[in-house]
Amino acid sequence: MTSTGRESTHRNDVHDAELGLRIPVRYRHDWALFADWCAAADHDPIPAAPETLALFLHEHPAATATQRRRLSAINAVHTDHGYPSPGRTETVRRRLDAARAQRLDRLRRLLMQRATELPTTGWQSGLFGRRDALLLVLAATGMSFTDITRLRRRDLRLDGDNLVVTTRAGERVRLVPDPETGDNPAVSIYRRWAEIQTFLDQHPGTRLLRHHLTDPIEIVTDPLDAEQARQPLLCPIDRWGHLSHGQSMTAQSVSTLARAHLSGRAPLRKTLTVDAPDVAEVWVEPKIDLDPTYYERGTAARHRDHESLDGLVGIYDKLEQQADALLDKLMEMLEGL
Repeated sequence: MTSTGRESTHRNDVHDAELGLRIPVRYRHDWALFADWCAAADHDPIPAAPETLALFLHEHPAATATQRRRLSAINAVHTDHGYPSPGRTETVRRRLDAARAQRLDRLRRLLMQRATELPTTGWQSGLFGRRDALLLVLAATGMSFTDITRLRRRDLRLDGDNLVVTTRAGERVRLVPDPETGDNPAVSIYRRWAEIQTFLDQHPGTRLLRHHLTDPIEIVTDPLDAEQARQPLLCPIDRWGHLSHGQSMTAQSVSTLARAHLSGRAPLRKTLTVDAPDVAEVWVEPKIDLDPTYYERGTAARHRDHESLDGLVGIYDKLEQQADALLDKLMEMLEGL
């Protein structure tokens, strides 16, 4: 678009004096509807939370084409003013596409079932099992694989019996207990993986982690420091069980693992035997019985050595005199050059 075209477009924009926004003419009706509803419901229209937009769509039912137009208007106003598009989150997509929501619900149940079946103990089966279980739980929320790889340890927290996940775009996904059983396996799955990361914060390396996964002990969880909070939530694990704390899994890796678990073709991680840790033995100094004549023999040896070395003094004196004479001759030669 030429500069003249852009200027013409801006001249046709509507200025929202109350919010200080410039609204394109083609979006003014849809934006006005959303802004008025936000004012009445005491919500911020910009930046709008995904939950706010989903509630707006719920309270203003319309044909799919109309809802999509409204989303386009709200997204455009946000992006034009430097904010992320709230309409591109999973919460809003579910609200807009009922068929997609039903399909994801079926997929969610299957992913959660696979997650609960993975091993939680044993080396290395428990290590991979705990990470992959959380990966499947996050995939069950409908989050994109890219969003999953962007999660940091600080982005997950427990709120009572709920697990709350905050995406990079600011969307909050809440995993709640099953309404029938009251159980929330997502909380247990998250805790098991967080326990691994906390254990490695306190005991870096895999030597002690092997024993912990074989015979788990209680881990005291401290608040994350700044560096730990920025670490990726899901990180690669090599074949020796080493975790790359500063490196996040790729979206392709997450996708491949999720599909493999769903199809039943996930790689099998054998449970390896771990030798029991060596019991520290207290070293006891051996008792030494000295010869009764030890001191007399030592004194006699020192006297003998003193007499043998007494003649070395004269030898050292002669060597020193010869060295001095050589040095004097060398100086005379240098002065004559």
